[in-house]
Amino acid sequence: MPCYRCGARQIDPVRGASPWKRAVRREAQVLVCPDCQRVHDLDLDTCASCGSIALICRLGEIECRSCGEIRLARAGEPLVAAGSSGPPGATGSPGPSGLSGLAAEVEAALSRVLGRP
Repeated sequence: MPCYRCGARQIDPVRGASPWKRAVRREAQVLVCPDCQRVHDLDLDTCASCGSIALICRLGEIECRSCGEIRLARAGEPLVAAGSSGPPGATGSPGPSGLSGLAAEVEAALSRVLGRP
């Protein structure tokens, strides 16, 4: 998964903790690269109770890692709203094969590896 903000791909980490951070944006799990973490206007979701951006999204729930509050995520919301700018392929608009962004990339990679036309 690339950085939601700049589109940089995560590379194999050196030993130890990854410098990439997980966050929630528009109720979807995203990754933030070390360079983008330095930017103060990341437009990330915050906890309604404590205001923290230390959120994780899993199994349809969003949990605050600071205070522990858990709430249900709204299903069907787009990752990036129409008309907003984001990294290529993050808009959810279908590509030439009818698939959106990352799904189209995965389909193309599988086709190359498996020798599909």
